[in-house]
Amino acid sequence: MNLFELTKTLINIPSVSENEKEVGFFLRDYLQNLGWTVELQAVSENQNNVIAYLSETPRVFLSTHMDTVPPFIEASETDEKIYGRGACDAKGIIASEIFAAEQLRKENINDIGLLFTVDEEQGSAGARAANKHSLAAKCEYLINGEPTDNDLGIGSKGSLRFFIKTTGKAAHSAYPETGESAIEKLLDILNDVRKIEFPRDEFFGETTCNIGLIGGGLKTNIIAPDAEAGMHIRLTTDKKPILEILEKIINGRGHIEISSIALPVKMLAVEGFRQKVVRFTTDIPHLSNWGTPLLLGAGSILVAHTKDEFVLKKDLETAVGLYINLVKKLLS
Repeated sequence: MNLFELTKTLINIPSVSENEKEVGFFLRDYLQNLGWTVELQAVSENQNNVIAYLSETPRVFLSTHMDTVPPFIEASETDEKIYGRGACDAKGIIASEIFAAEQLRKENINDIGLLFTVDEEQGSAGARAANKHSLAAKCEYLINGEPTDNDLGIGSKGSLRFFIKTTGKAAHSAYPETGESAIEKLLDILNDVRKIEFPRDEFFGETTCNIGLIGGGLKTNIIAPDAEAGMHIRLTTDKKPILEILEKIINGRGHIEISSIALPVKMLAVEGFRQKVVRFTTDIPHLSNWGTPLLLGAGSILVAHTKDEFVLKKDLETAVGLYINLVKKLLS
């Protein structure tokens, strides 16, 4: 398969988070047929990280994730673009990393490896498991792939996923004074949260907050006994001051249940590459044992997770060259 065929093949293997088994098996077989030593690292019943290397001293690893957000969207293409779920986030990146690694191998550069993780779109369970792998100690540089428009990401914001939960007392809705609405409590809290001026960092930028999920109650004729809001803050500071602000605003009216935390990270800046700070979070905070992190990948984050997700074919080709040059610089 050429670069574009591999990208489309990967897109057409559904791998929504928690169901990455088949894409992992495909990559294992594909890389083994190319002559790589491949390990499947079990993360759960349906999830395995894929770790591949050519020598006993893999100093630089190219890495990205195999999972996607829902829903599955099959591949399609035009002369210029490849569409489908994971086109840029991150099936096209997997393909470009493999092609870069194969070209390096043809040039007798064998101190390299490939790390493809599961669950990045949720809690990075794959990265957490990979961080305990013995090969991490041999890795000096980890080039992580995410859609950065082929710019070198020199920093990425952190991530705080959490729920604010409230409780009340159920009652007949015709007699609201006999109950206590958890939904109204939650709405009051959320109204206050929306007014918060979170801290700003000179390097990472502003801290942003998204109210992504709201749920609660039983029926329209029942005063809601419970409610919750799922939220996602893009961290530019440590988590402590943010949680302190939230606790002060909530003031006992509800409680916070944390789902995951990843702190903001500064990555290695390398001369000769376009550079920028990105607003999203990656597996990198959970791969701290894998050497010095770098971030680069084809595609735009602005189309990732959308129904029209795509990657430009020329950007995939450019990414292959960028990965090759970056690895050579790091090894030299």
